[in-house]
Amino acid sequence: MASTIAWEWYRSFLGVLREGSLSGAARVLDLTQPTVGRHVAALEAQVGQSLFVRTPAGLLPTEAALALRPYAEAMDSTAAALERTARSHGDGVHGIVRVTASEVVGVEILPPLVAELRERHPALVVELVLSNKVQDLLRREADIAIRMTPPKQEQLIARRIGAIELGLHAHERYLAARGMPGSLEALVTGGHALIGYDDSPPYVRALAQRYPALARERLSVRADSDLAQLALIRAGAGIGVCQVGLAQRDPSIRRVLADAFSLPLDTWVTMHEDLRDSPRCRAVFEALVAGLERHVATRA
Repeated sequence: MASTIAWEWYRSFLGVLREGSLSGAARVLDLTQPTVGRHVAALEAQVGQSLFVRTPAGLLPTEAALALRPYAEAMDSTAAALERTARSHGDGVHGIVRVTASEVVGVEILPPLVAELRERHPALVVELVLSNKVQDLLRREADIAIRMTPPKQEQLIARRIGAIELGLHAHERYLAARGMPGSLEALVTGGHALIGYDDSPPYVRALAQRYPALARERLSVRADSDLAQLALIRAGAGIGVCQVGLAQRDPSIRRVLADAFSLPLDTWVTMHEDLRDSPRCRAVFEALVAGLERHVATRA
């Protein structure tokens, strides 16, 4: 039996979930507010449950809405992938390719690679999704991913680029005022300002266990954005972790305790195996692999 729930209802429902109001969803979806309201009401009638509670602060999702959310998001990702594929059908390198990478890689490394790629293939459209969240290639949230961990799914094509080294760094202005620490322990006993993450995901906790001086409670400045941490280092706010290759671009940024702290991260370029015959995806994949290999080699 065919579904009686229209995709537009789920799309409006997801918009309200993300924006917290009918007006916000209408603005993002380019619909009228009454239309969004009708879609949500129709979905509520179809599922037989209220999906939002109206409060002065906006529309709050019910438990039923939260249960539906992952399925609506999966439909949204599939619809976006379908649209990209439909627009890109045909021979030659043209159409849309969605690339996901971390903030730092997306801002500091990818722009010249994308510019070079677009010079060779002017009909190509590149969408960059910059996030430290791992996008799901199997669900087609992105076409190609640049990751610092090896892929675990068998359905992915993966190319190992090499190791990108992380190290402790500080601006020379900070070091002139506070001095160069002689050991990891001196980062604490010497009263140095340390920059790091506010949140504590597993890899951050593992880092703190390996290097107790970098534990969250010892940090003077906290930010969950890698770009914010890099900007803080460049501003002389303290000592923080960043890519060694990026720090080498700025002669005023000095490496700190290179012998005591070095964290190599394997870098991979991955895409779904179903895209291997797509000219646009293959062209972007190979260009990213070549460009990142140059980046790793020149910074080694």
